[in-house]
Amino acid sequence: MAGGDRRFILHFDWTLFIVVLALAGIGLVSVISASYTSAHRTLDPLVIRQLIWIGAGIVAMLIAVLVDYRALQAYAYPFYVLVIGLLIAVMISGHATGGSRRWINLGAFHLEPSELAKLAVVLVMVRYLREEPPKGGWGLRHLIIPFLLLGIPAALVLKQPDLGTGLILVLITLTLIFVSGLNLRTMLVLAMAAMLAAPLSWHYLKPYQRQRLVSFINPQADPLGSGYHIIQSEIAIGAGGPFGKGFLKGTQARLNFLPEQSTDFIFAVFAEEFGLAGALVLLTLYAGVIARGAWIARHARDRFGALLAIGLTAIVFWQVAVNIGMATGMLPVVGITLPLVSYGGSSLIAMMAAMGILISINTRRYLF
Repeated sequence: MAGGDRRFILHFDWTLFIVVLALAGIGLVSVISASYTSAHRTLDPLVIRQLIWIGAGIVAMLIAVLVDYRALQAYAYPFYVLVIGLLIAVMISGHATGGSRRWINLGAFHLEPSELAKLAVVLVMVRYLREEPPKGGWGLRHLIIPFLLLGIPAALVLKQPDLGTGLILVLITLTLIFVSGLNLRTMLVLAMAAMLAAPLSWHYLKPYQRQRLVSFINPQADPLGSGYHIIQSEIAIGAGGPFGKGFLKGTQARLNFLPEQSTDFIFAVFAEEFGLAGALVLLTLYAGVIARGAWIARHARDRFGALLAIGLTAIVFWQVAVNIGMATGMLPVVGITLPLVSYGGSSLIAMMAAMGILISINTRRYLF
């Protein structure tokens, strides 16, 4: 075996790899719970598909580990253009479910381009921000291109409509701009602009999105309509108590009271069955991924690798924060999955590929 191969294996980030697999395992257990019915003793098709996607995700993660992350600089813009093309294709001939047109039907697999958009936005932002900022930090004129790069996919995603993913794209971009060296004056201008734009954005929301924001303040105002999601999720989480009801014993999911129980509200399914103790374990695993990502960013050998690690970690951080905030009633329901845990092929494979890139950044600091 060559010396380089030995060093690669020796410095492979087993910690991050194992934590990612643990989260995927918790996701599989939760999907089993969310789809279980006592009438059927065989595995639900949802579970079988999730198993296949976990396998595909592991392959994607290992491929990403083998790729030198520095090569991604050359493919950032082509990948971005490809994703924009896929988002446009969704608008034209996408598969619609539940009032949203988000998927491209590929036969055995429904591709959700908005999941790829998160990776595309991270790559192009890092590609643009990889140079050191001017003295004093990035000014407003330097941010015209980043905001244009954000605006195109964000507008296409919001058109589907997918408010949750649109929000995540904005938060990822702001995170990267902030850590890459933002001018203090520009930061204040952006904060003021955001406060002024918030009331105006109300007019561009769909009626059901407005109702969800209203129900966030007072879910009991419409307990069987827009407030239903939050109320049932809070009931499930509260019913779990300290140690939960036990695997496959959660009544909210079993009796189908909990909506979107395998995707947006899978945290409530897990918390009901495994209680506060299980929820803390899950949060600790996420904290481990985020802390490891921050550590990798700090120790990366180049600015591109550091910013890329921050961007990929930001995807996990913001999705976890928004999803759990949504499930616990601390944030409005905007529709966002719990990374590596919620049911879904595109989200799972894309997220595991992102974790593979993180491992690649950490491993290669020993190789060059």
